[in-house]
Amino acid sequence: MKNQAAIKKTIKSLFVSTALKQDRSLYLMFLPVFLYYFVFCYIPMAGIILAFKEFSPRLGIFGSEWIGFRHFTEFFTGPKFFNVLWNTLRINIMNLIFGFPAPIILALMLNEMKSRTLKRCIQTVTYMPHFISLVVAVGLILDFTKRTGIVNNIIVMLGGERTAFMSESDFFTPIYVISGIWQEVGWGSIIYLAALSGINMDLYEAASIDGAGRWRKMISITLPGIMPTMVIMLILRMGQMMSLGSEKIILMYNDLIMDKADVISSYVYRLAFGTAPDYGFSTAVNLFNTVINVILLVSANHISNKMSEVSLW
Repeated sequence: MKNQAAIKKTIKSLFVSTALKQDRSLYLMFLPVFLYYFVFCYIPMAGIILAFKEFSPRLGIFGSEWIGFRHFTEFFTGPKFFNVLWNTLRINIMNLIFGFPAPIILALMLNEMKSRTLKRCIQTVTYMPHFISLVVAVGLILDFTKRTGIVNNIIVMLGGERTAFMSESDFFTPIYVISGIWQEVGWGSIIYLAALSGINMDLYEAASIDGAGRWRKMISITLPGIMPTMVIMLILRMGQMMSLGSEKIILMYNDLIMDKADVISSYVYRLAFGTAPDYGFSTAVNLFNTVINVILLVSANHISNKMSEVSLW
């Protein structure tokens, strides 16, 4: 048995060394990516222990007092829990309903265009907002939606009245979702255009011979052809339902709309970097957020695997 184990170990080491020699250029290309995730994602995971401790800078992470689940209890019973949880879910659900189909619709529209020049112009125009700095993009949004901005000017031209959109909390979610679509619809359509290019053109020719029009071809060929890509992207989106970046939220919100704009990520940011930082409590809130995301991702993947046999793993 020992000899067999030694032989298997020797064969395995030879296989690994051979693979490294044959594909060393690929492994060298992968090395920076591995180091990035290892240094900035995996090593910081040790800091999760802060969620269970009353952190003291003088004592350090491992020397601070162990308090168990007290931070979690304070968060679940605190006055901000339901507010930030509902705000996070509401904005993400609206993003899922309106933001997820937007790049699919754009990709389908571009795929149906016959003029390459017009298609490239539309692609360029829709891609550009993705590369605009977030600070600049939010600045444009605030300028467009202020009382003297272009949005209010158009409303007045149509017979409406001016409104201070960023001073009324009911307008925050629509503005956030619409601006997000504006920023990412072009960039998000790239993966669907790539999926569309992989559909066999013979299927369209056969459908044309059978007398199918554009609408029938889209329903019977195009959408089924990109369905696996759509399912995978939906699973990934479900895994981010509780992850709403704090950067854009913090740049957009103010005290007048805090009741509808404050989400878990912005709450964590204020806890960690506010006037009285509480690193332990903020870590506990963020850990709760991450656990829910993992549960949603695994659940969405399992349901997709059962229903469509398309999944991440």
